[in-house]
Amino acid sequence: MVDRLVNSEANSRRIAIVESCFGSSGQPLAVPGRVLVGEGVLTKMCRKKPKPRQFFLCNDILIYGNIVINKKKYNCQHIIPLEEVKLESLEDEGQFRNGWLVRTLTKSFAVYAATAAEKAEWMAHINKCVDDLLKKSGKLGATDHAAVWVPDTEASGCMHCKKSQFTLINRRHHCRKCGKVVCGPCSNKKWVLPSQSSKPLRVCLSCYDELSRAKTDDSRLGDNRDIRPAHQSSVDSSSDESDDDVSNGNAAAQEEPNITQFYRKSAADSGDAPAPTAPPAADAATEGHY
Repeated sequence: MVDRLVNSEANSRRIAIVESCFGSSGQPLAVPGRVLVGEGVLTKMCRKKPKPRQFFLCNDILIYGNIVINKKKYNCQHIIPLEEVKLESLEDEGQFRNGWLVRTLTKSFAVYAATAAEKAEWMAHINKCVDDLLKKSGKLGATDHAAVWVPDTEASGCMHCKKSQFTLINRRHHCRKCGKVVCGPCSNKKWVLPSQSSKPLRVCLSCYDELSRAKTDDSRLGDNRDIRPAHQSSVDSSSDESDDDVSNGNAAAQEEPNITQFYRKSAADSGDAPAPTAPPAADAATEGHY
């Protein structure tokens, strides 16, 4: 059972190592009841191109960060509460294989594993953790997830007006509502999207019109939901930059093999899915199962 790992020395040591790898730039991770379920390198589709990211799965959160020195130092830590996560498998397409979408309230993105077996293992573990959390809390899973951003490389021109071509001067922007790549004039509006941020966010003209109509309809029906436009002002293009686009500090960090390690047995292991990689011998006696 999971209780076997909660208070184990091996689990405490693993979490302490993750904390030390992020250093002062990361948040404290050692909290009562938290278990580090697994870790490994996945390829995350970032705004400009796919990049390797180190992922850590706990029984309540998903953590990922940029690799500075493999297994030793990471930065740009992101922590996602699992209660708001929904996974969606992706079909293989060209060089992008063994992928799935990680949908959350504030940010959604695609990740890719090295093999189909690794993909199945990651998805099974994450879904198991999400199901356990929701059952324990009695909550329903989140339904309003952020849009997945279209990568810059997939849009040479504005996806709204279909006329403007992107150049060094005419920059790409992303609509926070639909995720499309649009030009500045087609995304000069802002709207408060409460599930993503309390601050006004850039949206394309189509989404702005859609949100405006929804607000008008809700007002007529007496719905007081927090759907509102922002006061119009200049849109700060710097806010479009994501720390996911920060390059890894050490190119050599990517030369080591991408090893995924799980410390608990997944529900997928009962039949078709392959078994996870065996844990280090020193920790084998402390391992638990779902």
